[in-house]
Parts: sequence; structure tokens; C-alpha cells
Amino acid sequence: MMRGRSDGGQKKRLIASVCAVALLLCFVYMYYGSSNQGASALEYGRSLRKLGSSYLGGDDDDNKQDGSVTSEEDSLAVAKSFPVCDDRHSEIIPCLDRNFIYQSRLKLDLSLMEHYERHCPPPERKFNCLIPPPSGYKVPIKWPKSRDEVWQANIPHTHLAKEKSDQNWMVVKGDKINFPGGGTHFHYGADKYIASIANMLNFSNDVLNDEGRLRTVLDVGCGVASFGAYLLSSDIIAMSLAPNDVHQNQIQFALERGIPAYLGVLGTKRLPYPSRSFELAHCSRCRIDWLQRDGILLLELDRVLRPGGYFAYSSPEAYAQDEEDLRIWKEMSALVERMCWRIAAKRNQTVVWQKPLSNDCYLEREPGTQPPLCRSDADPDAVYGVSMEACITPYSKHDHKTKGSGLAPWPARMTSPPPRLADFGYSTHMFEKDTELWKQQVDSYWNLMSSKVKANTVRNIMDMKAHMGSFAAALKDKDVWVMNVVSPDGPNTLKLIYDRGLIGTNHNWCEAFSTYPRTYDLLHAWTVFSDIRSKGCSAEDLLIEMDRILRPTGFIIIRDKESVVESIKKYMKALHWEVVASEKVTTGSELDQESEDGESNVVFIVQKKLWLTSESLRDTE
Repeated sequence: MMRGRSDGGQKKRLIASVCAVALLLCFVYMYYGSSNQGASALEYGRSLRKLGSSYLGGDDDDNKQDGSVTSEEDSLAVAKSFPVCDDRHSEIIPCLDRNFIYQSRLKLDLSLMEHYERHCPPPERKFNCLIPPPSGYKVPIKWPKSRDEVWQANIPHTHLAKEKSDQNWMVVKGDKINFPGGGTHFHYGADKYIASIANMLNFSNDVLNDEGRLRTVLDVGCGVASFGAYLLSSDIIAMSLAPNDVHQNQIQFALERGIPAYLGVLGTKRLPYPSRSFELAHCSRCRIDWLQRDGILLLELDRVLRPGGYFAYSSPEAYAQDEEDLRIWKEMSALVERMCWRIAAKRNQTVVWQKPLSNDCYLEREPGTQPPLCRSDADPDAVYGVSMEACITPYSKHDHKTKGSGLAPWPARMTSPPPRLADFGYSTHMFEKDTELWKQQVDSYWNLMSSKVKANTVRNIMDMKAHMGSFAAALKDKDVWVMNVVSPDGPNTLKLIYDRGLIGTNHNWCEAFSTYPRTYDLLHAWTVFSDIRSKGCSAEDLLIEMDRILRPTGFIIIRDKESVVESIKKYMKALHWEVVASEKVTTGSELDQESEDGESNVVFIVQKKLWLTSESLRDTE
């Protein structure tokens, strides 16, 4: 009996001890688990930190507050701080992240470059942390000086300087990286190379813009974009395109220099540009197999070239005499001949082909000639997630009859009504009114920012909802360039933007943009937040994405409903943004239609502070 009572007591004490330990573990889990909830959203960046006890340009009190908000349902809930991503993610591009691709074990065809195409993480793998700048980060050198030099600390990668040391891509000098203007096929400078192409084509004064008739260029496999950099002085704007491949950071260098550039690849999907967007495509030793898949990549260039457009190709196949190069040249020449391209000029290492002005040559081909013409019901301007096709895009009846693009020379084409206005049912009056309206708005923006923005304060600008490109047109006299973004969900007005001599891309703001962190000086968001809310996407995700692509000390102009702006204001401390100006706008115009409940629109301008993590500060010291 005594032994029985003793065993029962021990059991009770054991059970009580187990319960106590279990309660303690639950408490620890609930406390630390909730405080680290923000880290769980980023599997490949679990090691997250709050900002250090101080950051450049900030307030210490901001960093003493804990917690983050992931739900937008409670309007009173305010994100007091966001975690900071681990330093190794300082250059993360969420939809072009190799770690995500490897970890997801996506079945991709490497030979088709699918691993360089966009693959966005699902909602549970989106990061909800701020991207830290690298150690020693400095405010970027201003344009035009930045064309030739950048701070090494901002892009601490020098492997290209060693790998391309004989080609003058870039040279490390002290705390800067210099860009002499060289390239794989123009060691002695892009300016001389550009002049030589103009000379080959008999353009006046050896200037490639051909008296304003050649304005938009696509540079495929652009390297650090020196070709595009030296075109700017001729009033030519190039979309410099390259993937995040073994020459990683080349696009980051281009944007740091202030040169228009975009991360992309000729893989399986169409390039994010409408048909007939460019007067010239260029490839200088871009390491692309143009003969693959029945010439599908050349046919994609053909789609985006205007009537009479050129393809300048500098490569061993154009001049070398070894057996393999001769074979490629022979097959490539036969392919472009069937595509109705003709050799416009050939000299030394470069050949320039020209696309026909009308459908005549296509219609005269023998039946069954490959590649075939695309189906008559195929939309040549549909690009978002659309697969390439190995077919020739014929011209519309209008373009066939016009025998050309019908565009005015630059700069008149900026304000001349584009011929493709009729595709949207827009009138010349609507176009001219839109152009004038945005001119007034941009003047107003610059007045609001006058205390902060000087002549060379901003260089890389993005219009996140560009419509017809009138915001960018209004900036013509400023030394800036604009990436015009058009949603794939609405009218595909991107072709009007290219017809105006501007550049841009299609993008859905429910996803991350294809660019490196810290690459734009100013973002213009006209009703973008209202748009993504209507799609059921997260405004918080968009704010974090905008912070990712904005340079420290850069600006954001938000033009949206007052309630939307009020909700954004709650994130100012969490994002370390400061308010520059806030102003209600007059309702009743085409830009600011009054909502059903009479709500006004607001122009809200903020500036991103320059901050470093405590770890980065230690490294800097």
C-alpha cells in the first residue's frame, strides 16, 4: 500500500513537471515565433535583421519599435518596422532569382535559356523585407559623368574588368570603375564603331540617326551598354538587353551609369515589346545561336523591327574563314534571304541586313517556303507570357500600302499623333489633349519638388502606368530617360509609346519588376495602387518592391485617391521614407475623375532615405 501511494505521487509530480515544461515551450514558441514571423516569408533569406541602432538620415526611435503587418484589412494596423534582408540578398531580383529556381527544381530547358526567363515566387515565398545596400554604398555619381565612371562600392563586382580586360569594357581605378567605351567588337570605342555603321549605310555626316529617321534601337546582349551610352548623343535611345548570366551585373552597371537597360533574354517567350518598335537591332558578339529552332530568334527580331528596319551583326560568322564560321554564315544568309531581308552593307567584321518595306517579297515567295507567314488571326503585339513562333509577321494593310512606318522624324514624332492611334479608337484631339495635360502635371510635380530636385538630381525615371507616354514626353527637355510601363491587362498602348520615339515594357505590378535593386531615381505611380487593389494584390508588397528598385535619396510620386494615400502614409517610418509634398488635386479632369463617394485625388511625393545596416556601418568604418 505504501509503495502504491508513493508511485502515484511520483506520477503526479512527473505529469506536473511535463505540463510546466510544455507550457514554457509554448510560451517561448509564441513569443519568438511571432517576433520572427516576417522571416518565414523568405525561405532563402531566413536570416533577417532589423535596422541597426542607427542608420544614415534616420531617427533612432524608429528602430526601437517591433512588429510588422502582413494584413491590410485592419486600417488601424500600422507596420512599425520591416525586417531587413540578409546582406547576401542586396542584389536580389525576385522573378529572376537563381536560388529560387534551383530550390524549386523547376524543369527548365537550359539550351533554350528558360532559366534566364521570369519565374516569380508564389505568395508564400515573397520576401517582406527591405533590401540593404552593400557596404560603403554612396549616392550614385550624377549624369553625364556617370556614363564613364561609377562607385565601385555600389556594384562591388570586378570580374568583368579582368575577364574583358583586352576589350576595354571596364577598368578598376581606385574606388571607382571606369568605362572607356569599348566592347567585344569595338575595342577602340563605341563612338567610332557607331560612326562606322552610319558610314556603311551612307547616312549623312556619319551620324546613325539618319536625320531623325532612326530613333529607337534594340541592343541584344549589350554587355555594360556602352553602345547604347554613345548613341544618346545622336538623339538615339537604345533598349539595352541582357540576361543575368555568367556576365552577371552587366545590366546593373548600365543602369548605375544612367543608361536605359532591361534584364531579358531571347529564350522561349516573346520580348516585352510590341511589333514594329525599333528601327535598328544590334548584336555585337552576343553569343546567340540564330539558327536554332528554325530561326525563331531572328524571327522575333523581325517582329519588333519596323518596316525597312536594320539588323547590325558583328561576329566572326560575318568575316571569319574557318569551316564552322563559313557554314553558319551560309545557313544564316539563306535564312534571312527567305525572310526577305537584304544585305544593306557589309564591311570588315560587320554586316547590316535590312527588312523589307512592304509585304511584296513575302507574297512572291514559292509556296511552302520556310519560315511561313504567321496566322492572320495572330496578334503580333501580344507579348506578356506569349511564346515565340517561328513565323514571319506580315504588315497590316495600312503599313503595306504606306511602305514604311509613317512616322515623323525625331524629335517631331514625340508630339505627332502616332499612326496606330486608330487601333485604340483614339482621336488626334485626345492625343494632343493628353500630351498637354501631362505637361502641366509634370510642371506641377517639379514645382512641388523644387527644394529637393536640381538639374542633375534624377536620371533614371520609371512611369509605372504610362498610357500613351505623355508623362515621359513632358520630360523631353530634362536630361533624363523614362522606362514607360504598360499593364498587360489594359489597352496595349506601348506601341504608341514606341511610335513616339520612347521606350518601355509590359509589366503586371502584382509581380516584381525585372531590374536590380537601387536602379531608378524616380518612380511615378498614377493610380497604380488603386489598380492592384482592384486585382486583389497587396499594396504592401508593391511598396516593398518600389523601395527595392528605388535608389537611396530617390523620389516617388504617388497620384491616387485620398484614402489610398492615407493608407500608404502609415508605412512611411517602416520604409524609412520622408514626405516631400502632399497636395489635393482638382477633380473633373481626365486624370483625376472624382470617385462615386466624392473622394478627392492626392499627389503625394516622398523621398527614400539613405540607410545602412549596423553591419554595413561597421564594414564602412
